[in-house]
Amino acid sequence: MTIIHPVYWQIYIRKPDGWCCKTGAVFYNPNNQAVDPDNFCSLYNLTHEDVIIELFRRYHGKLGYYLANLRDKQYHYCGLEFKDVRTKFLELGIGRVDPIK
Repeated sequence: MTIIHPVYWQIYIRKPDGWCCKTGAVFYNPNNQAVDPDNFCSLYNLTHEDVIIELFRRYHGKLGYYLANLRDKQYHYCGLEFKDVRTKFLELGIGRVDPIK
């Protein structure tokens, strides 16, 4: 499953052995800025560690998928499966149930 989302939203995963960030490819860059997907947080004066600390503080390190809006510093727990990320984006008004319509 592919999820297309604004670049300032990042997907984080909490596994039993730690945290990771699911990076994707940028396909639209209106400002034509050089973007390093592995260090995208720095564009918003954040580090991956800052985001992970905030996610852990808010959600007590529950296993599963998380969303981080780096621009507005908003954080959301999605659920245990990747499909829950899409559901959360739809709840937040991002995307469509049928992307072709």
